[in-house]
Amino acid sequence: QAARDEHREFDPLEFDRFTRTQELTRMMAESVNDIAMVQGTLGRLLREVDDDMTRQARQTRELQRDLLRTRMVEFDSLSERLYRTVRQAAKDLNKAVRLEIIGGTIELDRGVLERVSGSFDHLLRNAVAHGIETAEERRAAGKPAVGTLTLSLRQDGNEVVITLADDGRGLNYTAIRAKAERLGLVAPGQAISDEELTQLVFRPNFSSAESTTAVAGRGVGLDVVRTEVNALGGRVLLDNQPGAGARFTLLLPLTTAITHVVLLRTGATLYAVPANLVDIVLRFKPEQIASAARALSIDYANSTLPFYWLGALLGQSGQSSEPFGKSVPVVVIRSATQRVAIQVDEVVGNREVVVKNLGPQLSRVPGLAGISVLPSGDPALIYNPVALASVYGPDAVSRMQAALLAPAPQAALAEPATPAADDAQPAAPAVAEAAVPRSAAPLILVVDDSITVRRVTQRFLTRNGYLVQLAKDGLDALEQLQQASTLPDVILLDIEMPRMDGFDLTRNIRADARLQKLPIIMITSRIADKHRNYAAQLGVNHYLGKPYSETELLQLIQEFSARTAQPA
Repeated sequence: QAARDEHREFDPLEFDRFTRTQELTRMMAESVNDIAMVQGTLGRLLREVDDDMTRQARQTRELQRDLLRTRMVEFDSLSERLYRTVRQAAKDLNKAVRLEIIGGTIELDRGVLERVSGSFDHLLRNAVAHGIETAEERRAAGKPAVGTLTLSLRQDGNEVVITLADDGRGLNYTAIRAKAERLGLVAPGQAISDEELTQLVFRPNFSSAESTTAVAGRGVGLDVVRTEVNALGGRVLLDNQPGAGARFTLLLPLTTAITHVVLLRTGATLYAVPANLVDIVLRFKPEQIASAARALSIDYANSTLPFYWLGALLGQSGQSSEPFGKSVPVVVIRSATQRVAIQVDEVVGNREVVVKNLGPQLSRVPGLAGISVLPSGDPALIYNPVALASVYGPDAVSRMQAALLAPAPQAALAEPATPAADDAQPAAPAVAEAAVPRSAAPLILVVDDSITVRRVTQRFLTRNGYLVQLAKDGLDALEQLQQASTLPDVILLDIEMPRMDGFDLTRNIRADARLQKLPIIMITSRIADKHRNYAAQLGVNHYLGKPYSETELLQLIQEFSARTAQPA
């Protein structure tokens, strides 16, 4: 009875709510348990997938190594051909010469070996013809009657170092200078170092031989050697000891199929450097970088290294356009016995990339070792900065020194300013200095719907000293022109574009009193007379069909920008 009385004190709905709460609680507990079970299952599956990915990566690496191993062949597979080349050359020239090959069991990529096999023929024939003396001359010099050519190989990381040395007379600097003077490469009486004379033997069609034979007199041989080795991403070094012989050193990659690179950024562009060439990445304070730029050298590990800004080596600029942070990255690059310090804007990181063939158009570019496509789809040129410094070092030094003397870059480094900031602070001396060279360079507006065309044209015009403004179509260009406080000197215009084509843009420009006198160069693949005539009727100043001559385009831009610059 007491229990029934206590029960009457509760509203039945309270019991219903309590019961429903219990049910919901139990359901939530079950759901939590289910979720925990699913979570555990997913975790187990994730671990299994991770293990599978690890095994797949290991198997892929093993497969890659196996595939690369099938491309590797011993250098000795070429030895019989090299012995035969030396025997034939010695027989033709009536000389006694023997060839020694050391380290012939080292393996190289089959493609690399096939590419350089002809280069070894050139080097051996040149050594027999120009280096090794006759038996009588060798006896008179106190040498054995039989000359010796030593071809030695060793592996250094991902490179193979091949050295060809002879015990002959060495390079004849007198004959080289005489030939250089006849070719106009050296002025009579001009002071020139032995190192500079040594590099002349790699010039095309250069030979110190008095007559052409089947063995000698074809100076193109050494040019072919350097071209082939550079095309593979390698280098050729030449060391000469007069009276004791010459030594050629070839640095070749083990394989050209897959390689590890370090991505470096200068400005908005990424470049790659073979990882085996990177000695170390250092960071210096801005004042240390400024001091190194003035001295053109930097101290590291008890040695003084040549210092370059990567943009200067690539012919882009004399110094970085980005403001310095607390520290600046400097990459120490090593190739054989040479080391250089390269300043960059950023070291992006390491990548394993597939190296693409450069093709005949780019294979002769010094320092360019290859090209690859990054996961983003952007191309990345693979450079050897040491080779760049060897060829373009003096030009880079000139650019860096000019940048130090110019007031504008220094102002930009001290306090980078946008054009809007220039207008906002006209009284600031640093900003005023930075604005002077900008007003001196003509401004070109490039209007094209292709981003590739815009970027290529921008780089081309920038290299030639112009400021560039970009628009993706006619409507974008018209909006920029209507809002701009400073009008471009010349407009480069395509025809076929979305939203507003080139003809409509021209019509709008000619109808605007403020814009109507702007010179317009229309660049298009539409070269029919009806397109030309229609463009002329609308007021296009010059109609240029694709493909066009870059020289002609520069002349047109110079002509029209000069007209625009004339006072009204």
